[in-house]
Amino acid sequence: MEIIILQDIAIIFGLAIIVLQACHKIRLPAIIGFLVTGALVGPHGLHLVKSVHEVELLAEIGVVLLLFTIGLEFSLKDLFRLKRQVLIGGSLQVFLTIVVTAAIFTYGYDLQVNRAIFIGFLIALSSTAIVLRLYQERAELESLHGETVLAILIFQDFIVVLLMLLTPFLAITGSEDFTIGKSLLFLLLKTLTIFGAVLFAARYLVPHALFLVAKTRSRELFLLTIVAICLITAWLTSYVGLSLGLGAFLAGLVISESEYGTAALGNIIPFRDIFMSFFFVSIGMLLDLRVVMNHPGYISFLTIGVLFMKFFVILFIAILLGISLRSALMTAFALAQVGEFSFVLSKFGLEYNFLVGLRYQYFLAVAVITMAITPLLVSISPKLAELILHLPFPDKLKRGLAPIRQKKNDSRLKNIHNHIIIIGYGLNGQNLTKAAINSNIPYVIIETNPETVRKEKKQGKNIIYGDATHVPVLEHAGIKNARVAVIAISDYVATRHITHQIKEMNPSLHVIVRTRFVSEIEPLHELGADEIIPEEYETAVEIFIRVLNHYLVPQQEIDRFVNEVRAGSYQMLRSKPRSLVSVCDMSGCLFDSELKVYEVEQNSPFIEKTIAEIGLRKNFGVTILAIRRHDKINSNPSAETLLKAGDVLIIFGTSENLSKFMQISRSGNPT
Repeated sequence: MEIIILQDIAIIFGLAIIVLQACHKIRLPAIIGFLVTGALVGPHGLHLVKSVHEVELLAEIGVVLLLFTIGLEFSLKDLFRLKRQVLIGGSLQVFLTIVVTAAIFTYGYDLQVNRAIFIGFLIALSSTAIVLRLYQERAELESLHGETVLAILIFQDFIVVLLMLLTPFLAITGSEDFTIGKSLLFLLLKTLTIFGAVLFAARYLVPHALFLVAKTRSRELFLLTIVAICLITAWLTSYVGLSLGLGAFLAGLVISESEYGTAALGNIIPFRDIFMSFFFVSIGMLLDLRVVMNHPGYISFLTIGVLFMKFFVILFIAILLGISLRSALMTAFALAQVGEFSFVLSKFGLEYNFLVGLRYQYFLAVAVITMAITPLLVSISPKLAELILHLPFPDKLKRGLAPIRQKKNDSRLKNIHNHIIIIGYGLNGQNLTKAAINSNIPYVIIETNPETVRKEKKQGKNIIYGDATHVPVLEHAGIKNARVAVIAISDYVATRHITHQIKEMNPSLHVIVRTRFVSEIEPLHELGADEIIPEEYETAVEIFIRVLNHYLVPQQEIDRFVNEVRAGSYQMLRSKPRSLVSVCDMSGCLFDSELKVYEVEQNSPFIEKTIAEIGLRKNFGVTILAIRRHDKINSNPSAETLLKAGDVLIIFGTSENLSKFMQISRSGNPT
C-alpha cells in the first residue's frame, strides 16, 4: 500500500537538502531555503506534494514545539539584567511600529483599522533566529548595540503570545462593543486562572515529577515526559479557549524554572527543528512565485517601505534609550526585517480573513526578501553607520542622550596624569580596573552603557559616559596626560576608529588593544596600536601551555614556543608544525613513575625526623617535591626539614618504591 504522506515528506526533505546547500553557499539563512522549497513543491510551483493538509498538521506541531522552546529558553536573568532595554525599548518598539504601520495602511491604503493593526502585528516582529546567529558569529552580543538588539528581541519573543491572543478580538466588528468587553474580561479571567495553575505546577508539581523521572536515568522516559508536559498543557489551554501556542509557551516556562530546563531543551531541539521545517515549507507552499514576478515594482516598493519604516522607528527608540548614535544605527539596521514569528501570526490572519488574496502574497514576498538581505545589512552596518555619522548631527546626539549628569570639571579627573584609560567596562575592563585599584594606578573608564556608568559612579569608580570614537570624550578622560590606553570592546570597527583617534591626539601614548580575531592584528598595527591581544589565539596558547606542562616539556621550551608565537604575530600557529624537544618521551621513560599525595600519620616512624635522617632517596628511591603543613606549602623542602604528624607530602617515585615507603610509614617500623 502506498503511503502518500511518506512520499511527500521524502520529496520535501530531498529537495530541501539541495536548496539549503545552495543557500549555504550564498550565505542565506536556512529559513529562506525552507520557504523556497515550499514554493517549489507547492500547488503554485511544481505541484509535487499532494498531502497539503497533512503537511499543515505537521507544521502546527512545529509551532507548538517552537513556542515550547521559547519558554524553555526564556531567561528571567536576562530579563532582569536588561530590564530597562527590554521593558522600555522592547515595548516602545512593538507599540510604535504597530501604530505607525496601522496609520500608514489606514490612511494611505484605505484599509480597515483592525486589518491595519494586524499588519502592524506582523511587521513589528524581527527575526530572532537570523539576527542572534549573525551577532554570535561576529562576536558582538556583548557590545552595546548587541545588548540592545538582544533586549528588544527578548520582548518580541515574549509579546508574540499576547499578539496571538489579541488577534481574534480584532475580527469582532465595532458594533459588538459589549461583546468585545465581555469577551476580553472572560479572556482575562481564563488567562489569570491558567497562569495561576502554571505557577502552582512550576512550584510544586513539575519539579517533583521531573525529579522522579530523572532518578530513573532513562533518557527515553525523560524525553517522553517533557513532550507530554508540552502537549498536555497546550491541549488544556486550547480546550478552555486559549491558543495551543500559549499552552506550549507556559509549559516551557514552567520547566525552565526547574533545574531540568537545559536538559529538556537539548532533548527537544532536534524535534523542533524537524517540525519547524514543515512549518516554513507549508508557508512557502502558499507563496505564488508568479505574483512576485508579475508585481516586482510594487513588492520592491513595499519591501523598501517596511525596511525604512522599521529602521527609523527602532533608531528613534534606541536614541531614547540613551545609547550613542552609532550603536543606535547598528541596532536599527539589525532589526529592520520581518521575523519568523510573523509567519506564525500570518496563519491567524488567514483564519480571520485579515490577509486575503494578493495581500497575503505581498506579505510573504516582503518577509522573505527582508530576511534574505538581513546578513548583508548587518555586515555593512558598521560602514554605513560611519558614513551617516559624518553628517552634521549635534555632538550630544552622537554621544547619546543618556540621563547621566557628568561634570566637565570633575575634581577627580581634573589633575589626573600618568593614568590608564580603560575603554569598555566588560569582563576584561572590570578585571583591569580591579588590578589598577589594587596597584594604586590612577585610571579612567569610558563606557557607553548609561546604566553601568550610573551604577559604578555610585560605587566611587572613575568612570565617564561616552563613545570613545569622539574627541571630546577622549579629552575629558585626559588622553593627553595618560600613560596607557586599553581598548577592550567587542566592536572591531569602533576599535579601529578609536585606535586611530587616540594616536592622532597623543602619538606617544601606549595603546593596548583586545580583539577577538587574529585577522585584526595587521590593520590595528597599521593604525598605531602598540600591543594587540587576540583572544582567538591567546586561548589556544594557554591550552598549549597546559598540555605541554602535562607532558613535562621543559619550561624553557614552553617559553620559547610562546614567545615565538607572539613575536611572529601568531603566524607560527598557521604554519607547518615543528616537533618540540622534551626531556623525555612520556611513553618511554617515567612510564612506571607517578605522583602521590600522602599524609604523615600519628604512628609514623618518620615524625620529628629530617628528610636526610630518613634517607628517602637512598633507602626508598622516593623524592619529596612539596610539604603542606596547615595552610602553608613548602615547595622543594631542604634535607634538614623536619616531618611532623599531619604533614601532607607530595612524593614522586616508581609505583613499587612508593608502595614500600607508605607501607613502612604506616607500620611504625622504619626497618
